[in-house]
Formats: sequence, structure tokens, C-alpha cells
Amino acid sequence: MTTHPFTLLHPGANNLLPLVCDSPHSGTHYPDDFRPCAPMPVLRQGEDTHIERLWSAVPEFGGTLLSANFPRTYIDPNRSLDDLDADLLDGPWPQALAPGEKTRLGYGLVWRQVNAETPIYDRRLTVAEVQQRIDRYWRPYREALNREVDGAHRRFGGVWHLNLHSMPNNAYQRLGIRSTRPLADFVLGDRDGTTCEPGLMDVVQRSLQDAGYSVARNDPYKGVAVLAEIGRPQENRHSLQIEIRRPLYMDEASRQPNTGFAPLQSSLRGVLRDVAAYVRSRMH
Repeated sequence: MTTHPFTLLHPGANNLLPLVCDSPHSGTHYPDDFRPCAPMPVLRQGEDTHIERLWSAVPEFGGTLLSANFPRTYIDPNRSLDDLDADLLDGPWPQALAPGEKTRLGYGLVWRQVNAETPIYDRRLTVAEVQQRIDRYWRPYREALNREVDGAHRRFGGVWHLNLHSMPNNAYQRLGIRSTRPLADFVLGDRDGTTCEPGLMDVVQRSLQDAGYSVARNDPYKGVAVLAEIGRPQENRHSLQIEIRRPLYMDEASRQPNTGFAPLQSSLRGVLRDVAAYVRSRMH
């Protein structure tokens, strides 16, 4: 079954702010040509399940919300096109590749594994099928995101972008990081201060801490390709990644919302209220 690659929700015309939010990893519609060998319950561990629901009030506060409908394990719209594992392919890729650290761990443009023990495929992928995934899913998603970001910047002279994610409770382990620190409830990433003005990070952190959550900055997630491309503060383009620790709102094994879902969703409404007020204060 082929599904539309994304869902796009806009605010009313009288309530429009240059606030663009996107959830690139919450998709749960698995294309028929995926053909993984990993069992579905394990494969779903790659999803940021329900993130688009948690942030569903974005349009109410003047922002635009874009969410992917396809799973990141199929193709990851948060990665650049050259961040691809050549060993996953059955032939040479027609362009130069520059795989990053996440690709080395198996989590590149096309994932090689769900975790250290579970490969996704029992075969190599053809160059043609990866190109088809790019054309049918990756490119439409990224074009939609760029259209919204560029349109907001053109209309208002600035844009504030939130890149929305969730993180597994064993995030440090998955990333191969030895840490004595417990994983924070929220991790805010701005690629070490390079993708947004400090005030955006500050207002989100303060709002979350006032709601009782622990917050870390750039530890262990700093943001990847989308943040680097959109976040150009010198051009009044600001991009911030927000990671939520999954047990706060769902059971990681079943992917079902838990009793924390509604309280967290309510807290995120407060974050959106504060962010919207901040964006209004920064508009020229």
C-alpha cells in the first residue's frame, strides 16, 4: 500500500506565526516494498510513535505542523542524501557518499539495523529501490518542510523551527556512549549553539523545567542534517531539536500511550504557548 508521505496542518489565516514544527520519525505506515527480515515489534522501536499527537496543538498556537507518515527505518528524512551506507547496496551509488557517525552505527539515511543485535535486512538493497524511496518519500517530505520554512521566512523576515522527536530510555547505550548521568526527560539540541538564537533554547528549557521535567542540552543528541540546513541564525532562521524520553508517555515495548500521555500533552501546550509568545516578541 502506498500512502501519502506526510501530513501537513496549518493554523487559521488570522493566527499565523513563522513557527514551523516537524516530526520526521513518527510515521507508522510501512510501505509494501520494505521487505525487512526484522520482526515488526522490534522494527517499531525505531519509531518516534505518537510524537505528532503529543504536539497536535501546534496549529492552535499559530504554528505549522508537518509529520512523516512513513517509518524512519524505511528511509530517514532527517538525514542528508549522502549519509548512506554503501555496504547496504548491491551496486555503486551514482553520487559521492559521506556517511556520518550515525550511519556507522547503522542509523543512516537507510537504516541497516534496529539495534546492535537486530539487522533489518537479509539482503542487499538495489540502487534503484533506494532511489525510489528517496523520490517517493524523502524528497516530498523535505520539499514540504523547506517550502514551509522558506515561505515563513519570506513573509515574516524570520522563522523559528522545532524538530520534534522522542528518544529511547537506553539512548546512551544505543549511541555507544558510556555515561554515569541518567537520561534527561528532554534533550534540547542546537548543534552546540550554532542553529538558533539562545533565547529560543532558553524559553523551551524554562517552560519544561517549570512543568517539572529535567532538561539537558546537546547531551546526547545535538541535531543532524535538518537542523544544520535550516538553522542559520545570522539569517534569522532558527532551528531547535526537542527529544522526549519515551517512557514519559508510552510503553516502549507495546508502543501504546501510558498514563503519562495526557499530562505530557498538556505540558507541551504550555511550551507551545510560551514559544508562540516568544516568536511574537521576536517578529520585526
